[in-house]
Amino acid sequence: MKEQYGVMVCGHGSRDTGAVEEFQAVAQGLKERLPQYETDWGFLEFATPVIRTGLDALRAKGIRKVLAVPGMLFAAGHAKNDIPSVLNAYQAQNPELEISYARELGIDLKLIRAAGERVEDALQKAGDGVSREDTLLVVVGRGASDPDANSNVAKVTRMLWEGLGLGWAETAYSGVTFPLVEPGLEHATRLGYKRIVVFPYFLFTGILVQRIYHYTDIVAAKHPEIEFIKASYLNDHPLVLDTFAERVEEIRNGENNMNCQLCKYREQFLGFENEVGLRQESHHHHVEGVGTGTDESSDAVEDAHSHVHEHSHDHNHNHGHHPYPHADHPLGPVTLEEKSGKSGAE
Repeated sequence: MKEQYGVMVCGHGSRDTGAVEEFQAVAQGLKERLPQYETDWGFLEFATPVIRTGLDALRAKGIRKVLAVPGMLFAAGHAKNDIPSVLNAYQAQNPELEISYARELGIDLKLIRAAGERVEDALQKAGDGVSREDTLLVVVGRGASDPDANSNVAKVTRMLWEGLGLGWAETAYSGVTFPLVEPGLEHATRLGYKRIVVFPYFLFTGILVQRIYHYTDIVAAKHPEIEFIKASYLNDHPLVLDTFAERVEEIRNGENNMNCQLCKYREQFLGFENEVGLRQESHHHHVEGVGTGTDESSDAVEDAHSHVHEHSHDHNHNHGHHPYPHADHPLGPVTLEEKSGKSGAE
């Protein structure tokens, strides 16, 4: 018999059909790991069902205590602001419901092992022609205007580098912050390594992962003397599902502590001091429930959205977040200007 608790898996959402399907597969895998709970899922933006639809389904089944889990690796604006805003608004409209919010997946040794296996798989497919000492790893994170989330990607890089015994490692990001993928890879080519492994530290596919692989191909074409290898992202690795299940049980066990000591909204973070105490609220209402699609205009919208989040208010995408202080860094989004004829934030 199922318990009175329900699990709500809250995803970001994507216009990429593959990304949506992969998220749903992970949510289904979590449901199978936690058969004692009713489980549903929804997205913040760009896809359906939206989060409130999943909450409606749980409430219709008689669930009155919801354990909500953010389907995200790190706690940046989406996990800290946008999803809690949606959950709080829903609970205010349905006072009979009690919603408890889990922490993000974060730095977890199970995820490091899963990431290590993805890199190992790529190395095995490439063969033994190049030693580990002559191999450089580039870990690519999503990129955010939250330095805490960005620093977590760098920590993952170091743990993989040391754990796998590779020659060197660098960190790059797919958007918002710096260095972006192409300048990060160009820098890596100057370090003298024979092989470069590019690993997107992402849960699911989508436009950002496709962009990472695209820029890998561009840089590889310029440097035929270096072997470039594209490792797979995390996806539904069993250890990913184990980590999600653990976050759910943390709520029940009273161990659900999000890392607030390094939160730029609560403490003075170097370079972000004026963001302490800012109001935290969701800005996704204008794209909530927009379905997936494959046309280029749809892709462009998400591409713009991924770059503009929380760092630019100059291109008709003012979502109410504080401007990212390094939006014009020469290794950041401005590097896209000369290629597209547009601002890197578009």
